[in-house]
Amino acid sequence: MRDTEHFPFERLDFVYMPCADVATEVAYFTGVLGARLVFAIEAFGTRVAMVRLSEGSPDLLLAGHLAGERPILVYRVADLDRAVSDLETRGWEPRPRFGIPHGPCCEFQTPAGHRLALYQLTRPEASERLAGRRDF
Repeated sequence: MRDTEHFPFERLDFVYMPCADVATEVAYFTGVLGARLVFAIEAFGTRVAMVRLSEGSPDLLLAGHLAGERPILVYRVADLDRAVSDLETRGWEPRPRFGIPHGPCCEFQTPAGHRLALYQLTRPEASERLAGRRDF
């Protein structure tokens, strides 16, 4: 049984991957690897596409606006405020919060530079709303 009182991570829902050329990567993931394109959005001067390689989590997000070379592992938590508070008491240093279509999110890095984020699913309809959108 999982210790949710001390470890708030529920599941890895998304892997945000920095991507200089989202359209080319979408073509590779779908044409070569057989991934299913969930959506491809162009907005606010960037491109983001979600591809699904398997029926289970996580979905891959190819993000043109994401700086750096390492992906961000995005874990769902039941209560973002509580999870942030609990982890801060153990020395965790969060970065500023931001939003993703599915809800509020907070990124952090490990001492070795691995990137993780916590998010609370407050907009479960986001997946349905975005599915099938193809801007490019």
